[in-house]
Amino acid sequence: MRVRKAVFPAAGWGTRFLPATKAQPKEMLPLVDKPIIQYAVEEAVAAGIEQVIIVTSSQKRAIEDHFDLNYELERLLEDKGEIEKLRQVRAISDLAQIAYVRQKEQLGLGHAVLMAKDLIGHEPFAVLLPDDVVVGDRPAIGQLIHAYQQTHGSVLAVAEVPPDETSRYGIVGTVRPPDDTDPRLHQVTSVVEKPGPGTAPSNLAIIGRYVLTPKIFDKLEQTQRGAGGEIQLTDAIEALMAEQTVYAYEFEGARYDAGTTMGWLKATVELALARPELATELRAHLRSLEL
Repeated sequence: MRVRKAVFPAAGWGTRFLPATKAQPKEMLPLVDKPIIQYAVEEAVAAGIEQVIIVTSSQKRAIEDHFDLNYELERLLEDKGEIEKLRQVRAISDLAQIAYVRQKEQLGLGHAVLMAKDLIGHEPFAVLLPDDVVVGDRPAIGQLIHAYQQTHGSVLAVAEVPPDETSRYGIVGTVRPPDDTDPRLHQVTSVVEKPGPGTAPSNLAIIGRYVLTPKIFDKLEQTQRGAGGEIQLTDAIEALMAEQTVYAYEFEGARYDAGTTMGWLKATVELALARPELATELRAHLRSLEL
């Protein structure tokens, strides 16, 4: 079955970016001239996703406004002859069919995904965490969808991290899949959430891209609240492994953790340097700094 729908959890408080996020969703912070969440939505659309499901909260109305039509702004741009800006604004509302579901309590990533159950139905689906911005020649979620089409099992995006950083991530233990020739594909044998130094089964960290079978919803409904009273997606994935094979895929592309201040700063600079109209002046400015 084809992967047509994608879930974007976006209901968190964004406390790492206070006070900037006091009245503005973290997902709407700009990376150069686009909000963080738009990069992930564009990635999903480029991979063939038809329906985008954004899990929000009461403080996230700006996300809905961003992807909606704005007739007054469009009329203003048209009257001023700003045709290129008008095209860009209209393209945002035409990206995909977008639906919203409210997460009334902040009970973790697993709970956020569970909120989309009724809209997903009985079909495989993608999950993209907007904080993880991935730039590459091929959409990262598209690479996972291709792996799903080959394996028909849930697929987690993974990337190597330094051993001293495994405590920041969910870490997978893996083996080589039988009869597989793709060196980037692994069969998952264990999932450990934020293992301490020296206890991680590998240095392959789960990054914010998933393709999941609908069976995950059964496991999420059965998952008990863990640390902080949250329902962990990794716990449900580990339970899913008892019934279905789960895979990990080392995706191609540069990943930025825009959910941290330093990751957001790095992403801003590097994405700007990739823009021909900005790169020359920005590079000259950076070279002029006394670093």
